[in-house]
Parts: sequence; C-alpha cells; structure tokens
Amino acid sequence: MTQSAMGFSDLLAAARYSAVHLELRDSYNVPDEAEAVERFRLTGESDLDPESEYWRDWTAMVREATARGVVIRRARIVSEPVTLYTRYLHAMTLVNITAGEQVRWLARRNACDLALPGSDFWLFDDRGARFNHFTGDGDWADPRTSYTEDPAVAKLCATAFESVWERAVPHEQYTV
Repeated sequence: MTQSAMGFSDLLAAARYSAVHLELRDSYNVPDEAEAVERFRLTGESDLDPESEYWRDWTAMVREATARGVVIRRARIVSEPVTLYTRYLHAMTLVNITAGEQVRWLARRNACDLALPGSDFWLFDDRGARFNHFTGDGDWADPRTSYTEDPAVAKLCATAFESVWERAVPHEQYTV
C-alpha cells in the first residue's frame, strides 16, 4: 500500500461509476471539526447550509460526480447508544444527502459476523481503495491515508461495503 499521489478530490473526479465510503469509528478528534462538534454539544445546532464555507467544496465535488453518473454511497457502523460525535454526524447527514450521497447506518452489534477492513475507507469503481488512518484518540495519523489498487484488497473492501449496505438502515429511518 502506498500513499496516493492523487488527493481525494482527484480520485473522486476520476471515478466513472461508483464511490463508496465505509466509516467504522464512533469518534473522531480531528482539529478541523472540533469547533463544530463543541458547538453541537452546547447548542444542538450544526451547519446544514450546503453552500457554507464548511460544506461548499464537498457538496460541489459530490454534485459534479453524481451529475456524471457516479453513485456515491456512505455506510456508517456505529455503537449504540451512540456517541456525541455520531449524533453530530447524524444531524449533518442531510447535507450529504442533499448533495447526492446515499447514506445508511448499521448498529455495530449487527456487524459482528462481517469481515471488515481495520480502517475507514473509500473505494472508487471497485478498484482503488483509499484508507483513512487515525490515532487511538481519533486524530489523524501520519500518514493520514494510504491507497492501493491491489485487486484482493479492492475485493475485500467491496464485499465488506456491500455486506454492510445490505444490512444497514437508510438515514431517514435511523434515529439517534
């Protein structure tokens, strides 16, 4: 596995038919979200404006990809009861959906018999897997990501994602 010379936006721009994201962690402690999570903790409010500075680049990438016919799906495996971070993600997921993503949630207890990679990943066109790496306290690790087009790894990721997707609950039916 190597660090990808292409950034995430390049990988999504190169996708022809699919981009899937499997999220496995219940908590992240990345600096670019700390203020927003704290605001949510204190007020219950989150940024739901797809054109805000926080969301603008993301929603533009997703809209461009889906306009080309790329299907973008995101599945989140979460522990229950959910963490503050999961409640925060759930509150903001409307923006992901508005931009064109499909999102589902799976309780961790319902994933016990699934073979899953050890890290969150994006899989592009069932061939390239970009893994996100975090430290034990939820911050970005160094390196932050790695990328592979190894067919066996891509197959593992595709099978894992489809297994989760099949069992997961659509966002509009999942409550926190």
